[in-house]
Amino acid sequence: MFEQLSAVENRFEQIAVELTRPEIIADTEQFTRLIKEHGELSPIVEKYREYTAAQNAMAEAEEILATPGIEKDFRELAEEELKEAKQTIAAVSEELKLLLLPKDPNDDKNVIIEIRGGAGGEEAALFAGSLFRMYTMYAESHRFSVEVTNANETELGGYKEISFMIEGAGAYSRFKYESGVHRVQRVPDTETQGRVHTSTVTVAVLPEADEVEFELNPADLKIDTFRSSGAGGQHINKTSSAIRITHIPTGTVVECQDERSQFKNKDKALKVLRARLYDAEKAKADAAVASDRRAQVGTGDRSERIRTYNYPQGRVTDHRIGLTLYKLESILNGNIDEIVDALTTYYRTEALKSQENKY
Repeated sequence: MFEQLSAVENRFEQIAVELTRPEIIADTEQFTRLIKEHGELSPIVEKYREYTAAQNAMAEAEEILATPGIEKDFRELAEEELKEAKQTIAAVSEELKLLLLPKDPNDDKNVIIEIRGGAGGEEAALFAGSLFRMYTMYAESHRFSVEVTNANETELGGYKEISFMIEGAGAYSRFKYESGVHRVQRVPDTETQGRVHTSTVTVAVLPEADEVEFELNPADLKIDTFRSSGAGGQHINKTSSAIRITHIPTGTVVECQDERSQFKNKDKALKVLRARLYDAEKAKADAAVASDRRAQVGTGDRSERIRTYNYPQGRVTDHRIGLTLYKLESILNGNIDEIVDALTTYYRTEALKSQENKY
């Protein structure tokens, strides 16, 4: 591990020198790439230097303690420094292992989220609307932008399905653990006897795929136009601006009718299609090595129940990590950082366990 860290520090210093060269500064693309790499290496180098400083402090303290005839006060001071240095080395070593874990290449990408009502009819559709609001508020708190690509509203204001894009650096890293089945337990407004009903909503979280990463062959696409419409006849568009794209080889169908412009709807639909196909390919690749990746278990299977929202108890439970919080209202208002951080820590720790044999 420490040979790797030394190489990282050397690369960090090399980039710092390159960033001062006029020809690099003049090359916007290269300059931007190096700035990004420098920023990614910075926290690793900072921790590595903290580690080496603690090692030096430990060596100095041990040298002092080995000196014959050392005064009592001086010895006590050296013993304290030695203790602190050892504690720092132990703590920073664990932090360095986490920092050196392979980074998910999708973490910095924009994300496309698709929410669909499952079991429970209108009650599921209403909760799909609650989740959409929760994710929107959470995204806004992180200064991400939200743009709806397609929505199928119900008469009561819920959604049979809704898809939207969240744009911003690191968006995927904050939403990637939301994929799966979300279960809601509450008394519907239409329930006269006060019985708690259980409904489900599925959430799919897809990293936006660049054209370079997943190229679509125009010959594989069937593109249809139609008039967009909303619940109860709202938002009816008199022109055929809505777009439906079918990927013929896989049968994947994407619709977009949020914009009045046919061109904009087509552009959005292609982004969603590309993301879905990319996700399908990624799932195949992940499945091929799943037996060797413990951290992959339970991180995004959309057939898996991942969370329960219990209204009578004001409780939210994430079943993957056994986390229960009695702050349902706050969470549905977009305050989900506590859950996201706990999931991130858990899966990073699982990944670290699988890497320990390397060190």
